[in-house]
Amino acid sequence: MGSNIVHRYFKKELEGSLILVRVNPVHLKGTELIISPNGHINQRELEFDEAIYDDLAADQFKEASAMEFQLYFSGLAGV
Repeated sequence: MGSNIVHRYFKKELEGSLILVRVNPVHLKGTELIISPNGHINQRELEFDEAIYDDLAADQFKEASAMEFQLYFSGLAGV
Protein backbone atom coordinates (compact mmCIF):
# COMPACT_ATOMS: atom_id res chain seq x y z
CA MET A 1 0.00 0.00 0.00
CA GLY A 2 1.42 3.40 -0.99
CA SER A 3 1.74 6.56 1.00
CA ASN A 4 -0.77 9.38 0.68
CA ILE A 5 1.55 12.08 2.03
CA VAL A 6 1.64 15.32 0.06
CA HIS A 7 5.14 16.75 0.35
CA ARG A 8 5.87 20.47 0.31
CA TYR A 9 8.67 21.97 -1.77
CA PHE A 10 10.77 25.10 -1.33
CA LYS A 11 13.64 26.78 -3.16
CA LYS A 12 16.18 29.54 -2.81
CA GLU A 13 19.08 30.86 -4.87
CA LEU A 14 22.28 31.53 -2.96
CA GLU A 15 25.60 32.63 -4.46
CA GLY A 16 24.77 31.15 -7.85
CA SER A 17 23.55 27.83 -6.45
CA LEU A 18 19.98 26.63 -6.33
CA ILE A 19 18.76 25.01 -3.10
CA LEU A 20 15.65 22.84 -3.27
CA VAL A 21 14.02 21.29 -0.20
CA ARG A 22 11.34 18.60 -0.02
CA VAL A 23 9.48 18.42 3.32
CA ASN A 24 7.42 15.47 4.48
CA PRO A 25 4.91 17.30 6.72
CA VAL A 26 3.81 14.14 8.55
CA HIS A 27 7.17 12.66 9.55
CA LEU A 28 9.10 15.99 9.50
CA LYS A 29 11.82 14.55 7.29
CA GLY A 30 13.05 15.73 3.97
CA THR A 31 15.62 15.98 1.24
CA GLU A 32 17.81 18.93 0.31
CA LEU A 33 19.35 19.33 -3.13
CA ILE A 34 22.05 21.91 -3.75
CA ILE A 35 22.67 22.48 -7.45
CA SER A 36 25.95 24.31 -8.08
CA PRO A 37 26.43 26.70 -11.00
CA ASN A 38 28.34 23.96 -12.88
CA GLY A 39 25.40 21.53 -12.47
CA HIS A 40 26.81 19.33 -9.69
CA ILE A 41 24.03 18.13 -7.36
CA ASN A 42 24.70 17.54 -3.68
CA GLN A 43 21.92 15.68 -1.85
CA ARG A 44 21.34 15.12 1.84
CA GLU A 45 18.55 13.74 3.98
CA LEU A 46 17.24 15.98 6.78
CA GLU A 47 15.12 15.77 9.91
CA PHE A 48 13.05 18.80 10.92
CA ASP A 49 11.14 20.08 13.92
CA GLU A 50 7.72 21.71 14.03
CA ALA A 51 9.25 25.14 13.27
CA ILE A 52 10.52 24.11 9.82
CA TYR A 53 8.14 26.37 7.91
CA ASP A 54 9.05 29.39 10.05
CA ASP A 55 12.74 28.55 9.57
CA LEU A 56 12.37 28.30 5.80
CA ALA A 57 10.50 31.61 5.66
CA ALA A 58 13.16 33.30 7.84
CA ASP A 59 15.82 32.00 5.43
CA GLN A 60 13.81 33.45 2.52
CA PHE A 61 12.87 30.16 0.88
CA LYS A 62 9.90 30.36 -1.48
CA GLU A 63 7.34 27.69 -2.35
CA ALA A 64 8.48 25.56 -5.29
CA SER A 65 6.89 22.96 -7.51
CA ALA A 66 7.19 19.24 -7.07
CA MET A 67 8.03 18.98 -10.76
CA GLU A 68 11.11 21.20 -10.45
CA PHE A 69 12.40 19.21 -7.47
CA GLN A 70 11.74 15.85 -9.16
CA LEU A 71 13.51 16.89 -12.37
CA TYR A 72 16.70 17.68 -10.47
CA PHE A 73 16.28 14.72 -8.09
CA SER A 74 16.02 12.29 -11.00
CA GLY A 75 18.88 13.94 -12.91
CA LEU A 76 16.69 15.01 -15.83
CA ALA A 77 17.19 18.75 -15.35
CA GLY A 78 20.44 20.27 -16.47
CA VAL A 79 22.06 23.60 -15.90
